Amino acid sequence: MTKTILITGATDGIGLRAAETLVQQGHHVLIHGRNQDKLRRVSEQLGGVKSYMADFSNMDSVVEMGQAVLADHETLDVLINNAGILKTAQTKTMQGRDVRFDVNTIAPYILTRSFLPIIPETGRVLNLSSAAQAPIDRDALTAFVPMDDMAAYAQSKLAITMWSAALAREYPNGPAFIAVNPGSLLATKMVKEGFGIEGKDLNIGADFLVRLAIEETFAQSSGLYFDNDEGQFGAPHPAVNNKDVCAELMATLSSLTQNHITMCQQKAK
Repeated sequence: MTKTILITGATDGIGLRAAETLVQQGHHVLIHGRNQDKLRRVSEQLGGVKSYMADFSNMDSVVEMGQAVLADHETLDVLINNAGILKTAQTKTMQGRDVRFDVNTIAPYILTRSFLPIIPETGRVLNLSSAAQAPIDRDALTAFVPMDDMAAYAQSKLAITMWSAALAREYPNGPAFIAVNPGSLLATKMVKEGFGIEGKDLNIGADFLVRLAIEETFAQSSGLYFDNDEGQFGAPHPAVNNKDVCAELMATLSSLTQNHITMCQQKAK
């Protein structure tokens, strides 16, 4: 059965590899990127698939992308929140937060909330997590808190894993929300820039994202965390199953989402 699948961060790395495979399988693939020229080249490479440009460090851009997708599509079967960042020279965004929180946690949350009205109960939201997960500095969700690259990255990845589990509890009948560590130190641009190494075969992560997106095996896996280093569902950080801690995170994310959507709408008037 053909599915409509949106992949963020799909102009390189495992996002691009997954998009290539899904297009070859005949699915209706939508891609996101932050560079218009690169996005156009990749779209052509994939046979002219629909593309959406957005800078995930700019929440106006995120909200506008969400509105564009909603205007173009009545149904979205799978959302793969793949875009992410580890190391960059400019770590403070125009919202006054660390770029890792904006790109890795808040932007995908805004998009997911925006798309829930068109994702069927049989649909899936796949959130790219990591083996690196660390307790969240709650102040860093709303204001810039100086920290090193890995600390910010690990906190942002715990946060997306937490909200995946929280949304699974909020929507017990679906869609499925699955957090996944696609594999540590894969040969992505992020790994090369962050660690100075070539990394492991990209297909390790890309092939598994494709399986998660389409295989019936994972239809009942909502709220779970898959660790592709271990090749199985596993235990995330303990905070993921702490409903009180998750509730605090969700309250903050919901408030931020509403504020950004409202501000974007006011600017558009």
